[in-house]
Amino acid sequence: MQIFATEQIRAWDEYTIRHEPIASVDLMERAATACYEWLLQHHYKGRSFSIFCGKGNNGGDGLVIARLLAQSNHSVTVYILEFGHKGTEDFQINLARLHETAASILFISSNEAIHPIPSQDVVIDALLGSGINRPADGLTAELIQHINNSGNEVIAIDIPSGLYVDHSAKGNIVIKARHTLSFQCFKPAFLMPENAESIGDVHLLDIGLLPGFLEQQAAPFQLVDQAMVSAIIRPRNPFDHKGDYGHAAIIAGSYGMMGAAVLCARACLRSGVGKLTCHIPTQGYTIMQVSAPEAMCRTGENHSPHELEKYDTIGVGPGLGTHVENFDLLNSVFEQNRRPMVIDADALNLIGQEKALLKQIPPGSIITPHPKEFERLFGKTANDYDRIQLALQKAAEYNIYIVLKGRYTFIASPDGRGYFNSSGNPGMATGGTGDVLTGIITGLLAQKYSSLHAALAGVFLHGRSGDLAAAYSSQPSLIASDLIEFLGQAYQSLT
Repeated sequence: MQIFATEQIRAWDEYTIRHEPIASVDLMERAATACYEWLLQHHYKGRSFSIFCGKGNNGGDGLVIARLLAQSNHSVTVYILEFGHKGTEDFQINLARLHETAASILFISSNEAIHPIPSQDVVIDALLGSGINRPADGLTAELIQHINNSGNEVIAIDIPSGLYVDHSAKGNIVIKARHTLSFQCFKPAFLMPENAESIGDVHLLDIGLLPGFLEQQAAPFQLVDQAMVSAIIRPRNPFDHKGDYGHAAIIAGSYGMMGAAVLCARACLRSGVGKLTCHIPTQGYTIMQVSAPEAMCRTGENHSPHELEKYDTIGVGPGLGTHVENFDLLNSVFEQNRRPMVIDADALNLIGQEKALLKQIPPGSIITPHPKEFERLFGKTANDYDRIQLALQKAAEYNIYIVLKGRYTFIASPDGRGYFNSSGNPGMATGGTGDVLTGIITGLLAQKYSSLHAALAGVFLHGRSGDLAAAYSSQPSLIASDLIEFLGQAYQSLT
């Protein structure tokens, strides 16, 4: 699924208006009707509503919702932000239609016209929409702050007022919504952690925008979803043998951190790899043999990193430790292996301390930092949007794939394309889940998936496993081992 910025969303509307064809006011009716139906389907039937509208098309959506609610015997008060100019044509048409209902219509033209919101009302935010390019100020900002301070439940239409679609709104006065009802596709703003307090739960409503537009419009980002990953995963052939599915190596573990190595190994095995050899410290031998009997082991105080050319790929880092001798270990691994590999955890922390190692990473490799590890590698950024752009820049500079972990994990490709993952849940915010991800991606890479496909499929399957595990038990009780146990079902769900 494409993720569109402001101009592309507007162009998709215009494409639909021209080619369906449909009048813009009727497309507005369709979008607002979808919002109205969502309200009735989600336990808002019979509630009373305070609907705040600007005079743009977002406000027009609010007027249509108000009319539909009033016509179905809901108590509706509409507050229109008044600056002495006419609204858009579609706004004016729907304002005339609203006057034919029992809805109460009030205009806010000064601070004195801002009155307390009835405590029982659901607030609908249709003030500004997605077209803004500067912070809300003056009366608009005061009204947003008034809504936020009211304590009422707030539902934003299209996007919370004051929030930008495709760049940071840090420091802006922004509506804090419990739900955001948006249309057709994700906007970049919905995928940024810094906006979590404003957007609440996002619900995408299909309003019938024509799919033909997608064939002629490149998107800055794409959403990794089930359809995309189903097309990536290859079926197995009846006469295949274990040699057809690759031989992976995992270099991981240290005293007190063998759990990370075990989680990574078990996830790699469950991902479908043909063979796995774990290079681990001597003291971890028994732990690994008991915990992952399907894996072979090579032991030594320095993980015995030799004969690496026989492996299809290597995963390195989980539980490795940041001891001084591990700098030599990484140097040795990078010298012996020039094929794409997976680098995570302490291997990334070591590189963060010795930045020259970045240039030694084999081309096409996949690194999987969380935000703090990313910061150690590449420096701080002012906001989440800048971090995404920095990830794309560094992926191109070092010819690597960067999997920046988070709620919507971002995959930066060296060709400049970016992908946000759609699966996963907050229950996965627990120790060891990153080690599982490293194992899954390593296993896919060993099976001859391209680096991009291994990253995309690995991240999605990892999140889907977490979703299935949380559905079985709960988010709070989720542990990393659960993801491995549900990986088989995650594969099944793709078909």
